[in-house]
Amino acid sequence: MEKDIKDLKVLIDKDTLSARIKALADEINAFYDNSKSLTIVCVLKGAVMFFAELTKHLKMPIKMEFVSLSSYGNDFKSSGEVKSFNLNLPKLENENVLIVEDIVDTGLTLDFLIKFIKVKCCACDVRLAVLFDKKCARKFDVQPDFSAFDVDDKFIVGFGLDYCGLYRNLDYIGWFE
Repeated sequence: MEKDIKDLKVLIDKDTLSARIKALADEINAFYDNSKSLTIVCVLKGAVMFFAELTKHLKMPIKMEFVSLSSYGNDFKSSGEVKSFNLNLPKLENENVLIVEDIVDTGLTLDFLIKFIKVKCCACDVRLAVLFDKKCARKFDVQPDFSAFDVDDKFIVGFGLDYCGLYRNLDYIGWFE
């Protein structure tokens, strides 16, 4: 199905996005008390813009790691399985880990990643920060510790979220009717 940018409706403008991400960083800073170091794992590609904006406002010492996972492909809904991944993470023994993801919907990908980091990487604490929480689509028991926005059953794009690789560069969140 072809989608055209002229059909895109603005859901969240760039100023609202920026302000809410800053407020979310303040919540994370308060939770970690600015004294503990933190390893932040960015789920590529969708979370990269959120990750970059969020980390600018964090006050504690941080290490950055990147993984790539997908259960969508070029579709509007999850395939039901984690299809492609690159999980080259170091041992995270005795470390606090914050996974940063663009959206949690079914929870499949994040359920897989959280278990992987706890079991294979031996992290002592794993938390989750998401830009969007789509609770209406949840099939796995994954609850974000930090969430910027709730979203209903819309397919959204922009600020890292894509459709067929397009629209990630938008500085706002849009949706197709």
